[in-house]
Amino acid sequence: MIQWISSGLSWFFDLIVTYSNSYGIAIILLTILIRLLLLPLTIKQTKSLAAMKEIQPQLEEIQKKYKDNPQEMQARSMELYQEYKVNPLGGCFPMLVQLPILWAFIYVLRDLPESGAAQFLLWDLTVKDTTFILPILAMVTQYFNVKQTSADASQNSMALIMPIMIGVFSINLPSGLVLYWVVGNIFSAVQQAWIAKKYPVSSQGGQNK
Repeated sequence: MIQWISSGLSWFFDLIVTYSNSYGIAIILLTILIRLLLLPLTIKQTKSLAAMKEIQPQLEEIQKKYKDNPQEMQARSMELYQEYKVNPLGGCFPMLVQLPILWAFIYVLRDLPESGAAQFLLWDLTVKDTTFILPILAMVTQYFNVKQTSADASQNSMALIMPIMIGVFSINLPSGLVLYWVVGNIFSAVQQAWIAKKYPVSSQGGQNK
């Protein structure tokens, strides 16, 4: 499956490089294209996360009230999900779908030309960023993305840990892959703001259509 996706992405990537004569622009445009193709799933994920955030106070009350009775806690939580038509796993599936695309894109970037031929602005896209600009941008943009999608205060630690991990990993990754991550994060931030405006949380939980 990853090989099939990789072949399709590679074809689009080579086509963009042919017309733009820039591997950096090709990465940026292909990243945006991927995000647009995933937009329906992203909307579904965002609506699910927003709905979970809306009912979080009630879930916390249930957890406190029935902390000594796990079965009752589970039953009450499921009743709340059904009342507000919320799928607690609704935010997970779109993220899982993106993983094979990410791996396929890594295969595409592995086929970039030898060092020096894939220059974009300050970076050779085939080697790690010695300026540390891209890893820092990856960390900062990841932080804002996690904060945007956090469903409750208990996830605040994740808003710090995950960006730091991304930043550390990015230091040793090829600049082309980190550029993909940064562009994806920036696009996601704008996309999340647009979705939140277009599909505001209703007063009855869930989202207005």
